[in-house]
Amino acid sequence: MTTMKPIALFLLILPALLSGAESWPQWRGPEANGHAGKAGYPSEWNKGKNVAWKSVLPGRGHSSPVHDGDTIWVTTAIETPASEAEKKERLKANKGLPTVTVLSKVSLRALRIDPKSGKVLKNVEIFGKKQPQWVHKLNSYASPTPVIEDGKVYFHFGAYGNACIDAKTGKILWKNDDKALWVMHENGPGSSPLVWDDLMIFHLDGSDKQHVVALYKDSGKIAWKTKRSGELRENPQLQKSYSTPIVETFNGKPVLISCGADWVYGYDPRNGKELWKIKYGHLGFSNVARPITGHGMIYLSTCFMKAEILAFRYEGLKTPVLAWRLDRGPKMPSPILVGDELYVVNDGGILTCVDALNGDLHWRERLDGEFSSSPTYAGGLLYFSDRNGVTTVIKPGKSLKVVGKNELDGTAHMASFAALGKSFLVRTEEALYRLGSL
Repeated sequence: MTTMKPIALFLLILPALLSGAESWPQWRGPEANGHAGKAGYPSEWNKGKNVAWKSVLPGRGHSSPVHDGDTIWVTTAIETPASEAEKKERLKANKGLPTVTVLSKVSLRALRIDPKSGKVLKNVEIFGKKQPQWVHKLNSYASPTPVIEDGKVYFHFGAYGNACIDAKTGKILWKNDDKALWVMHENGPGSSPLVWDDLMIFHLDGSDKQHVVALYKDSGKIAWKTKRSGELRENPQLQKSYSTPIVETFNGKPVLISCGADWVYGYDPRNGKELWKIKYGHLGFSNVARPITGHGMIYLSTCFMKAEILAFRYEGLKTPVLAWRLDRGPKMPSPILVGDELYVVNDGGILTCVDALNGDLHWRERLDGEFSSSPTYAGGLLYFSDRNGVTTVIKPGKSLKVVGKNELDGTAHMASFAALGKSFLVRTEEALYRLGSL
C-alpha cells in the first residue's frame, strides 16, 4: 500500500477538521464516520459536572441532533396511544407482536433548540398520521436523523414522508408523503437520509418492498427510485433493513454504498444505476449500522442474525473484494476507524479492536451495559454510550485503556453524539444535554 505524504494527508483531512469545528450536519458528523475534528471535549461529566444545560424535550424520539453552528435541530414524535380495544384488534390481525408500540395517532415534529440555553425555540409539526404502523419498543417514530445544509434542514420519517424546512424560521419549504414511497417497516422507520449534490437520498427497505430513493432537494420531487435487485429470503421479516447509506469516491467516481438485507450494493448516486452488489455470504437483515470507509476499503456490519463485520477492498478494483470478516459484530452500533485500528461494540457490550487492514484481533473486552448508539472519536478519545446513559471513554490503542465512565439521567440512550464547539450534544429519550463548555 502506498504511503501518503504528510502534506497530502493534512490537505485531505483539513476540510473535516474545519467542518467538525463549525457544524455537525448529519448522523455521525461531517464525514459520516463519527469523527469530531478537534480537542477540548469533556471526558468527565455527571449531573453536577460539565453539564452546560439539560433540555427536556416534548414527545419521544431516537434521532441524533444536527447543527450548523447557529441552529440545532432534532426530531420528535408526540404519541397518542391506541385504546385497549383498538390495540387488541390490530395486534390480533398481526399475530400478537408483543414487542411493539401501537398508537391511535402520531404527530411527527421538528424542534429547533437554542445552543446557548437549550430552550426549544421552534416546535414544527411536519406530519400528523392516524393509526400509524407500530414500532418496536427499541425504536421510535422519530429515529431517522435529519440533515442540515446551507440554511435548510431535510427530514425523513420513513414511509410517513419527507420534508425540508428553513433552519432559521422553521417554515416548511416542501413536503412529500407520496404513496409511491410507502413501505411496511414492521419495526418503524430507522434509516437516516443523506444530502449529496442536488439530491436527498434514503433507503426504503420494508418487509413488502425494498427501494433506494433520491428526491430533488429543492422541490422534494422524486429524482430516481431503484428497486433492490438481490434475491431475498421468502420470509418477509428477513427482507427489511434500516441502514443509512454513504457516498464515497472510489477510483475517481462517486459511489453510493448501501446496505440492505443480505446484500451490500454500489449505486451511481446521480441516477440510481446499480454498479455492483455483493452477497454477505449468510443471512443478514434489519441492518442498522452505517458503513464506513478508509484505507481504500469499506467496513460494514451484516447486523441481525449472525452479525459480522465485513471488510471489502475497493480502491483500484471495479467491484469490491472481501478482504476479511470478523465474527460477533454489532447489530445496531456502527463501527469506527481510528488510524489502522477498527473498533466495534456489539449490542451486548463486547468491545473489539482489530487491525483494519487485515482483521487481526488486537483485543476483545466486555463493557457493562447494552448498546445501540454509534461511537464517537473526539480529542484523541473514543466514546461508547450504552442504552442506560453510561458512556465509557477509552484511549485508542492495541490494548484496552479505560479513561473513565460517565452517567446521565434517563433511559433509552439510542442517539449518537454531536460535537458542538468544545462540547457534545447528547440525546436521551427524554432530554437533550449539552456537555462541556459553551
